[in-house]
Amino acid sequence: MSNKSSKEIIRDGLWTNNPALVQVLGLCPLLAVTSTVVNALGLGIATLMVLMGSNLAVSLIRNFVSDSVRLPAFVMIIASFVTCAELLMQAFTYELYQILGIFIPLIVTNCAILGRADAFASKTTPAPALLDGAMMGLGFLTVLVVLGAMRELIGQGTLLADMHLLLGPVAADWTLHVFRDYPDMLFMVLPPGAFVGLGLLIALKNGIDSQLEARRKARSTATVTAGSKRVRVTGTIS
Repeated sequence: MSNKSSKEIIRDGLWTNNPALVQVLGLCPLLAVTSTVVNALGLGIATLMVLMGSNLAVSLIRNFVSDSVRLPAFVMIIASFVTCAELLMQAFTYELYQILGIFIPLIVTNCAILGRADAFASKTTPAPALLDGAMMGLGFLTVLVVLGAMRELIGQGTLLADMHLLLGPVAADWTLHVFRDYPDMLFMVLPPGAFVGLGLLIALKNGIDSQLEARRKARSTATVTAGSKRVRVTGTIS
């Protein structure tokens, strides 16, 4: 793992080993708060910052912590960064912090964060660890925002509603009313809609991966066929 190139780390975080679509980690906050884009974006940014900070810190202390206290030390580091994120949200986006509620402190228990700290950051140097945290966090953030947009659009007929809760007064008029006089679809706003939406995203990713693999095999077969030659043997072979 520590020998991964930057390209492999980026591809793993955003697609190949996406924490939400492949590892299927952090589902509790993912399913609970993605009813709108602003909720998903707020939680996603907080998770991204915690992932980057914890990966970097774990990598820096990896040679000074014994195996017997490794996991408790990682949890303490993650909890420290979560506390920082919580205090920042209380200071600058208090209304959004109240909406997200318990799911901000629960980032401490997000298996994706502890998993990256133990499986990758503790075995590599700070630069790759920081990049891994950024890409895993960005991959998780992307899924959160896409799922939030899907649920908000189908459930309420809007996009980017209440963005001022995160970005301030400048985003007060960003709400897009995609469907006029839209009857709210309560199913998509509630948790069952989150399960359905996530299932559709996972199915879409698996379908894309299958198509890419089929094309790769087709190109490989075509290359072998084009490069093969028929050899004619005449005479006596002794």
